[in-house]
Amino acid sequence: MHEEEALTAFAALSQETRLRIVRLLVAAGPTGMAAGAVGEAIGGASSSRISFHLNHLEQAGLVTSRRKGRSIIYSAALTTLSGLVEFLMRDCCQGNPEVCDPAIAALSTCSSPTKATPHA
Repeated sequence: MHEEEALTAFAALSQETRLRIVRLLVAAGPTGMAAGAVGEAIGGASSSRISFHLNHLEQAGLVTSRRKGRSIIYSAALTTLSGLVEFLMRDCCQGNPEVCDPAIAALSTCSSPTKATPHA
């Protein structure tokens, strides 16, 4: 990810409703959510308000949409979000990798619910 793309993404995320939407869609996973369900989940926002925010997030590359019947399903663009984290951490540590340990530990809590846990 280049700096201009990161700035666009950060600008989109700097608004409370859009940040809440992205976090909601990250939690929803690849299945995503219909726009109406997104609106209900963030406090019953009007469809025009949700559409405005979803469009802004989609233009920033943070969400994707697909049609399913009469609904539009939105999902978090996890590749873009990962790229944003990588952009922030790219120059981390300055030769001291232990500086990045807290960030790595926080990310290591992310796991697939279907991922088998090894037993000793």
